[in-house]
Amino acid sequence: MELKLKGIHHVSAITGAAAGNVDFYTKTLGMRLVKKTVNQDDTSVYHLFYGDERGNPGTELTFFEFPTAWRSRPGTSSISATSLRVPGDAALTYWQHRFTQFEVDQDEIVERGGRLTLAFRDPEGQRLILVSDEHDTGVAGGKPWDKSEVPAEFGIAGLGPVQLTVLRADRTERVLTELMGYRRKGQYASDVAGQPDIVVFETGEGGSGSEIHLEERDDLEQERQGIGAVHHVAFRVEDEEELRAWIGKISSAGLVNSGYVDRFYFKSLYFREPNGILFELATDGPGFDTDEPLDQLGERLALPPFLEPKRERIEAGLKPI
Repeated sequence: MELKLKGIHHVSAITGAAAGNVDFYTKTLGMRLVKKTVNQDDTSVYHLFYGDERGNPGTELTFFEFPTAWRSRPGTSSISATSLRVPGDAALTYWQHRFTQFEVDQDEIVERGGRLTLAFRDPEGQRLILVSDEHDTGVAGGKPWDKSEVPAEFGIAGLGPVQLTVLRADRTERVLTELMGYRRKGQYASDVAGQPDIVVFETGEGGSGSEIHLEERDDLEQERQGIGAVHHVAFRVEDEEELRAWIGKISSAGLVNSGYVDRFYFKSLYFREPNGILFELATDGPGFDTDEPLDQLGERLALPPFLEPKRERIEAGLKPI
């Protein structure tokens, strides 16, 4: 079997306040809360999933709530920026005005890797970049939620390039290209004077929804992960059969990994690349409408079947949102 990753599946980050997180991502950014559940490895905390109209693979930005965590300190061995796709260049102007209205910390519109972008931060300092799909080809974006406060012609359609910041780029590059099937696409200048160009890698059909942007920095300490940081990035695998083949491939390469993990909404494998960043491979299905009607996604606390018997105890330990 020829193994090919399809692009970015989801990105999971850390928040200290679930209610404020929901408010920002659903109201300010206009994304849909497609699943309100718990961290399956620590059921005392929420796991919130935002995405397009149905939380399609490649559109999901997720958050674990860790209220007592420290604030993150940016650095190497990190996922240092997450991009969100918007339909075109005009959308960036819309968002520039909207961010001013909502007092969102933002930068100027600039070109990165051949696309116009707008970098901004959420209220906890999460580093995000809106990226224009004006000239993008490759992996298709999703469909913005039609009940969003943001007009569909400007709405967020999914995940764009994910930026990794590392001390030794060659080590991560080998894993991306020799093991995971990524190919080198190009490069562009770093925002930091004196640092190497940021190198762009793509997989599958290519384009914004498949890209990893690899930044090498020798002027930073290692990231202290906490509130405002990204926990891991997941890559799309077609189905369970392919995932099991990937488990064999990752294990044969000598990388310590989780083996097969059933997350109910998708099946997963976890491992760390040589600079210490946590990677996940996740199947495209079954999807978030497995246990909830499509028109009611995210409205109640959803628990996979293996946690349902513990619902009363789990709900008692969560602050309602």
